[in-house]
Amino acid sequence: MKVDGSCHCGAIAYTAEVDPEKCSICHCNDCQITAGSAFSFSVPTVDAKVTFTRAQPSIYMKMTADSGRPRAHAFCPTCATRIYSASVAPAAPQITLRAGPLKQRRELTPKRQLWCSAAFDWPQAPGEKLSGQ
Repeated sequence: MKVDGSCHCGAIAYTAEVDPEKCSICHCNDCQITAGSAFSFSVPTVDAKVTFTRAQPSIYMKMTADSGRPRAHAFCPTCATRIYSASVAPAAPQITLRAGPLKQRRELTPKRQLWCSAAFDWPQAPGEKLSGQ
């Protein structure tokens, strides 16, 4: 599936091919912290390829991720939107896009959950749902 996305401020824009059958929610501590939420929603690219049409993201290297391996995190240096995370050698290249910045995010449905041992106990946000907010 072809997707395109951009950061919140619009400085970074990109396209990629993803496999919608591999969409996932990750509950690992790193995803919770970097997302500022209970989990992260993402989809891997096909052939570890992203084409940037406006500006390149900045890269932060997490030397020891929850997996025990180094992981690169790409983000916009202006608005801090998370763009992707990627495996680093010696692992096989893999780029996983964050679904939030993708225009097609509503067409993507998580098919699996990862690092469930770190998941919060509540399945959805508690409290009253307010319309229009």
